[in-house]
Amino acid sequence: MDFRKIGVLNALLVFVPVAIGLKFAGAPGMWVFIVSGIAIVPLAGLMGKSTEILADKLGAGWGGLLNATFGNAAELIIALFALHRGMIEVVKSSITGSILGNVLLVLGASFLAGGLKFSRQKFNSTAAGMSATLLALAAIGLVVPAMFHVHLELFHTKANEQSLSLEIAVVLFAVYVLMLIFSLVTHKHLYAGEHDNGPDDADGFATVEPHWSSKTALSVLVGATVFVALMSEFLVGSIEEARLAMGLTETFVGLIVVAIVGNAAEHSTAVLVALKNRMELSYHIAVGSALQIALFVAPVLVFAGYLPGFPRMNLVFSMLEVMAIVVSVMVVGLVAFDGESNWLEGLLLLAVYLILAIAFFNLPEPEAHENARAVIEQPAGMLCWILPDFDGDWLSHV
Repeated sequence: MDFRKIGVLNALLVFVPVAIGLKFAGAPGMWVFIVSGIAIVPLAGLMGKSTEILADKLGAGWGGLLNATFGNAAELIIALFALHRGMIEVVKSSITGSILGNVLLVLGASFLAGGLKFSRQKFNSTAAGMSATLLALAAIGLVVPAMFHVHLELFHTKANEQSLSLEIAVVLFAVYVLMLIFSLVTHKHLYAGEHDNGPDDADGFATVEPHWSSKTALSVLVGATVFVALMSEFLVGSIEEARLAMGLTETFVGLIVVAIVGNAAEHSTAVLVALKNRMELSYHIAVGSALQIALFVAPVLVFAGYLPGFPRMNLVFSMLEVMAIVVSVMVVGLVAFDGESNWLEGLLLLAVYLILAIAFFNLPEPEAHENARAVIEQPAGMLCWILPDFDGDWLSHV
């Protein structure tokens, strides 16, 4: 097997032994974080490409299921290690970040790159609209727990929010299974695209040598998964030291940095196929990955909280995260309805992602939100916060 034929980005595999060396040499956490993050990128790409080869061997049904299962394996592994260490805020923000990254950053970059080469690109509006609708329904499952939490705070009541998150996670996972049946069995013609399978169809993050056997692909998949787990352990173990050294919050690290690292392979694939005028495939890579995060990864992380050694995780996200998810879902619906894309739409998607990234970069840590908590807990909190001289005493006379 000639790794020179796998792709230029796989030269980054050299960072795997470098990360191991830095870790065991006791290097500063910031360098371990950066190097292990870079090392995950080509490893995730190898996982994706070996999965594609196995999918071709297994046929459309099982192959599609295998692709769906391993499509977000890197970010799931990173999230599981973070959850095991009790970094719940990092885990939650990485879920939000993966959704935003796929539907704004990846789709935007694909529209921009493809639009600069082709004046107008088309994709199946019916399938795109269905994916956008599913994403909107999945977003409801992530938004409702936050709204439920706010309701409890406003009315000073208590309820079992963990139980609510678990029940919603079960529903989301069931929808994920039904979505696979819809896209892989009953309505697979909607997702077939305009191109027949050919030697260039799998081109993306890397152009894999077409003569890999199933045994070779399986070996690469297992080996890459093992090293992704190892690099994820290094990455998560150095997050705290690295973020303090760089002056970043847990939310920003999870939402931007970890999400980009975990999705890097898919990001590259979507852009490269857009440059080949395969916008339908590019669209489904971006939106499909966001769907997998909302319907598969998020529920699995909630379920993992019931395993020994893992803290319980719920689906209560911050208000800014909820707003960002709603905005991203609306954007997908807007770009999907006409079945066409151009470079300006891509630029606008990237601008929205940048605006949200700036907001999260400037967002302080949760413990610094004393004023925000006062707004929720006091009936006149909002007015007192906006107008410092307003004491709210008049409410007692109403």
